[in-house]
Amino acid sequence: QVQLVESGGGLVQPGGSLRLSCAVSGRISSIRVMAWYRQAPGKQSELVAAGTSGGSTYYPDSAKGRTIISWDNARNTVDLQMNSLNQEDTAVYRCFLEYVGAAPEFRNGSSWGQGVEVSVSS
Repeated sequence: QVQLVESGGGLVQPGGSLRLSCAVSGRISSIRVMAWYRQAPGKQSELVAAGTSGGSTYYPDSAKGRTIISWDNARNTVDLQMNSLNQEDTAVYRCFLEYVGAAPEFRNGSSWGQGVEVSVSS
């Protein structure tokens, strides 16, 4: 079973930066899609950043230019770097992974983390 555990949340001042990490545990052969989503109070969940095994990345307009999603092979983490934070970035951030399972089945699967709170306030 593949589990995801986020870390790095907390209180951030407006204009500041955050770096979230999503630790991946369990046996997988490869990652197909990695992504970060967030849900602000009273709002629907929205995509913040996504990346594929082929190296493609996608950022919605709200995150473009100030956000980077990356995979750290040494730490087995999906990282999210976000700069120039404002109050609209306050939300619970969750990571998502779509992967190919380990041998011998190589079964496709997906997992969600539990989420980490980020609050942007002075």
